[in-house]
Amino acid sequence: MRCPHCHKNGSRVVDSRPSEDGTFIRRRRECIHCGFRFTTFERYEETPLLVIKKGGTRQEFSRQKILNGIVRAAEKRPVSMERLTKVTDKIEKEVRSLGENEVSSQVIGKFVMQELKDIDEIAYIRFASVYRQFKDVDAFMNELESMMKNSDKK
Repeated sequence: MRCPHCHKNGSRVVDSRPSEDGTFIRRRRECIHCGFRFTTFERYEETPLLVIKKGGTRQEFSRQKILNGIVRAAEKRPVSMERLTKVTDKIEKEVRSLGENEVSSQVIGKFVMQELKDIDEIAYIRFASVYRQFKDVDAFMNELESMMKNSDKK
């Protein structure tokens, strides 16, 4: 690490502390040449993740977009914001664990639907109606019937 005072390379770490939220480490350093003390921050670097949309366009992955969609689907339902945030965290973790630089929006949608199905059936149906773009009432009814059959098996 180059000293900001004398601009020579070489310093030693005097003290290290993690941040309150654990996203970075604060390091107090001392230059081995001039003795000047300075602070650095170390944080991990996430690789950029692109989402391939249905039309073939690409855009940067947005955790906030997933959360917004889930919140809209669960609007006026007995699901806490904390639970929706945890679901969003889980979905982001699953998407990033695929280890790909590009992921299709269909894959992300399937992750969201899996999670919503376990949380709230109405939120699931709301999300599915937008995600699957039901063409008519029959397609919508087929999804409802499928869901009802699965809930009867439980």
